Amino acid sequence: MAYRISVDTGGTFTDVVVVDPAGTIRIGKALTTYKRAFEGIEHGIAQVATAMGMSTRELLADTSHFAYGTTRSTNAIVEGKTARTAFFTTKGFPDTLLLREGGRLGGAFSPREFTPPYVPRYLTFEIDERIDSDGSVFSPLVEQSVLDAIEQCRIHGVEAVGVSLLWSTVNPAHELRVGELLTEHLGSVPRTLSHQLNPILREYRRASSTVIDASLKPLMQRFLGELADDLAAAGFAGRLLISTSFGGSWPVGRISEQPIYSVGSGPSMAPIAALNVGRTTLEDPAPNVLVADTGGTTFDVGLISDGTIHYSADTWLGAKWTGHITGTKSVDVRSIGSGGGSIIDVDSAGLVKVGPESAGADPGPACYGRGGTRPTVTDAALVLGYFDPAGFIGGELRLDVDAARAALQPVANRIGGTVEDAARGALIIATQNVVSAVREMTVSQGIDPRDLALVAGGGASGVNVIQIARELSIGKVVLPRTAGALSASGALNADLVSDFAVSAFTSSRDFDFDGVEAALRSLDAQADAFLEEVAGLDPIAVHRAYTVDARYPGQVWELETPVSTGTVRSAEDVEALRQEFHRQHQRVFQVNDPGQDIEMLVWKLRVTAEIEKPTVPAPEPATAPPTAVRHRDVLFAFADAPGTPVYAGETLAPMAVLEGPAIILEPTTTLVVDPGATVTVAHNGDYIIDTGTNTPATERIVAEEVHA
Repeated sequence: MAYRISVDTGGTFTDVVVVDPAGTIRIGKALTTYKRAFEGIEHGIAQVATAMGMSTRELLADTSHFAYGTTRSTNAIVEGKTARTAFFTTKGFPDTLLLREGGRLGGAFSPREFTPPYVPRYLTFEIDERIDSDGSVFSPLVEQSVLDAIEQCRIHGVEAVGVSLLWSTVNPAHELRVGELLTEHLGSVPRTLSHQLNPILREYRRASSTVIDASLKPLMQRFLGELADDLAAAGFAGRLLISTSFGGSWPVGRISEQPIYSVGSGPSMAPIAALNVGRTTLEDPAPNVLVADTGGTTFDVGLISDGTIHYSADTWLGAKWTGHITGTKSVDVRSIGSGGGSIIDVDSAGLVKVGPESAGADPGPACYGRGGTRPTVTDAALVLGYFDPAGFIGGELRLDVDAARAALQPVANRIGGTVEDAARGALIIATQNVVSAVREMTVSQGIDPRDLALVAGGGASGVNVIQIARELSIGKVVLPRTAGALSASGALNADLVSDFAVSAFTSSRDFDFDGVEAALRSLDAQADAFLEEVAGLDPIAVHRAYTVDARYPGQVWELETPVSTGTVRSAEDVEALRQEFHRQHQRVFQVNDPGQDIEMLVWKLRVTAEIEKPTVPAPEPATAPPTAVRHRDVLFAFADAPGTPVYAGETLAPMAVLEGPAIILEPTTTLVVDPGATVTVAHNGDYIIDTGTNTPATERIVAEEVHA
C-alpha cells in the first residue's frame, strides 16, 4: 500500500494525517487559508514530508488515497456566502421556508419571531400545478408559470435554483418537467430537484434541503474543482475522496452534484475515529463513548452506543426551529462555540463569558502575534502555564506570553482580579459551557454520562478534558496520539457510504406487496449504480442495510425500523417487521402498543463499500520510568502546582504511568493532567486517563473544604 493522506480543514486549523506503507502515522497542522484551501493543506503536508526526508511533490506522487473533509459549506451557510438561489414551489405554498415546522423552544405560549427564510420572498416563485397525495394530477402544470419564473431568475441574476413541488416524491412528473425547462432556458445555472435529492415526506424539510443543496453548488463545485486542480499540479495522481455527513466518503464528482452532504463532513469523522479508538485502545468491540473534538472555533460532541454511531435527521444550521434544517440524515454531532479561539469577554452586568465568537485563524488569539488583541481560551491556557510557548504546533508557531497577558488585562480589571484570576475563571466557564451542552445531549436521550468513556480529540482537547470528565462524573478518558487531528484521522477509517430513499406508503393491515417490492428494487438499482461508480476504489466488502420510516397511525413522527431481509414478500415478513417496530418503539420511547397496526412511509437503503484500512504498528513497551524534560509553575482549575513536570510525548513508551499534576506535550496538542488524575500509555501509544474521581470537581473541592 502506498502513502495515504487525510485532511480536515477547520475554521482555525487545517489538520493533515499521513500514513506510510508500514502503517506509521504522522501529523501536520497549519493555519487554515480561506482564499485557496490548498495553501494551508500544502503547508501541513510539507511539515510531514520534511520530517520524512521527502519533498511535498514526492509524497503526493506516491499517495494512493487523499481523503478530505471541510467546514467550507457549513461556514458559507452560516456566513451567508452561498449562491443567490431561487425557490420554485407549488402555487399556494410560498411560506414553506418561512413558517418551517412551527416549533418553538420556550413552549406553546412563548413568543416566536420568524427569522428570514433561506430564500427571500422576491426569489420565491409559485408554480401553477398540483399533484395529489396519491400521485394523481390535481392541477396540470402550467408551463407559462415556469417560464415566467425563469425570466425573473434571469432578471435577478439567480445563480442556482431549488425545485420542491408538493407530493413530487409520489409522482415526480411535474418536477421533472420543470427541470427540463430550466435546462432549456437557464442551462448554465445549477438546479436541484427535491425528489432526486431527498425523497421524504415533510414539505419543509424536503424544501429546505433542496434550496440548501442548490445554493452550495456553485461554491462547492468551484472549491472542489480548485482543490483537485491544485493537488494534480502538486503531483497527486491518486484517488480524491470527500468526507460526507454520513460519516463516510464519496468520490469528488458525486459530492459536487449533491454538496449538501458536505455540510458537517469534517466533524462527522470524529466519531469514526473514536469508534476505532474504543475498539482498539479500550479493547471493547461495542464501546459506549462520548466523543469530544475541540478545535480552534468549536467544541463538537457526538455519541456512540453499543458500538453504533448516533445519527440524526434534525441537523439545524442556527437555532432550532428558527434556523435552517438540512433535512438529511447525518452523524449526530452537536457544535458549541467553545474552542481554543473562543473570545473571552465581560458583559454589561460584569459577568465573564466565553464564546461563541471566535478569533479564528486570522488574526487568531493574541498570543499568535498575528494582530489579534482580544483574549481567547488559548491565551488563558498560555497564561496558566499549560502551553509551551516555543513548542506550539511542533514548534511551527511561537506563542507570545506578554501579548496574552495584555489581552486578558482588561478582563481582569473588569472583574477586579489578576490576569491569572481572569484566565482561570475563563477556563472554568468554558468547561461549564461544554458540560451543559453534553448533559443536554446525553440526558435528553436517556443516556447517563457516567456509563460512558470520553474520547477526546482536537488541538485544544487536552486543556480541560479532565475537568469536563470530572464534572460529568466520567471516570475514564482516552486521548489518542492522533488527538490533534481526530477528524482527519477518522477519515483514514471511513468507508464509502451512501443512503438512498424511496417513498411508498402502506400499512401492515393492508400491505402493498407490489409497491414495496418495486421501491426496494429501486433502492437496489441506485445502490448498484453507486457501487459501479466506486468500483475503481477497490472496496474489499459491500454491506446493505434496509430500513423503513414507520409509525403508529396518527403519530406525528416516524421511527426508522430495520428491514433485516431486504424484502417483504409474505404475511410472515410483514408481521416480523411490525414486531421489530414495536421493539424499536419500546427501546426509544420506553412504551409501545403491540396490538396496533403500523404505517410505513419511506423505504431506505444504506450501502457501505469497505476500503482497506491502514494497520498501525504498536510502539515498543517502556523500559525506563518517564523523565520530565522540564518543570514549570502551572495553575490548575482548583489548585496551584509549582514545579509541575512537563513530559515530551514521544519519550513516553507503552505502559508508562504518570501521576498528575503533569503536562504532556504532543506535536499537535497538549494534555493537561490535573492533580489526582493518572495517565497510562496504552499499547498503541494512546493515553488512557483515570480522572481520579466519580464526583464533579466543584463538589470535590467543597467536600475537601468541609473536611478541612
